[in-house]
Amino acid sequence: MGAVGFGNMEPDLPLFVLPMVLFPGEVQELRVFEPRYRQMLDTCVLDERPFGLVNSDPFNPVNGWDGPRAHGCEAIITHHETRGMNHFITIRGGRKFRVDRVIEPALPPFSDPSMTEFVNEDGALADVEQLVDHVGPDHDHHRLYISAEVTYLPEDTTPLNGAQQALLRDTVSGVLHHVGAGMNIQEAVLTGWVEDFCNEHLDGTSQSVYHVASLLLNSTEARQQVLAAGSVAEAMEELHLHVNPGGFEEE
Repeated sequence: MGAVGFGNMEPDLPLFVLPMVLFPGEVQELRVFEPRYRQMLDTCVLDERPFGLVNSDPFNPVNGWDGPRAHGCEAIITHHETRGMNHFITIRGGRKFRVDRVIEPALPPFSDPSMTEFVNEDGALADVEQLVDHVGPDHDHHRLYISAEVTYLPEDTTPLNGAQQALLRDTVSGVLHHVGAGMNIQEAVLTGWVEDFCNEHLDGTSQSVYHVASLLLNSTEARQQVLAAGSVAEAMEELHLHVNPGGFEEE
């Protein structure tokens, strides 16, 4: 049976809010340059803690910024490098979570009239220290980024049934065979490559669904629907709702 109930609650998780979806187990690279996220990353690296990566919702702003969607994924920092004012990080998706209460950042975006003085004529933005000083001592916090109280969702450990495993394998196989044929790879070599890929990534668990979704889905909204699914079965339904029989994402 799959896991039921609620997971651990995180009272104050920093959120990286942008039009992007991270899946559990997925590896992504990010360049961090905005002052609010430089501050967030300094905190996460210093305290050796993860942050949450959440798809943005422009229809529900938070102190002028795009707010977060209701479901996101824990982002575990596996590599961090600083070059000038930019941070380059590699992250791996951890646990899924639900956003329970959003905590707004201390300051609005630079486009807000009150923030005009912090944008130079050449478009350069003020540094973190200047912005924190602008918040003042009377504010209840000095975080420039959105954070939230979240609940980590238990992983659905229900194994994929035979039909689900076969459908995932056929879908991935169709895509890889199409790509390989376009590269003029010999059929025997291509068949072996596809078989090895499927054996490595399709292990009959929910993780397989995320592997396939990260491979086949480019649409942020389609990825969001898979991430927000409450069970393996629902994730499978969402995945194949957005992928046509040929193995490619529907527009």
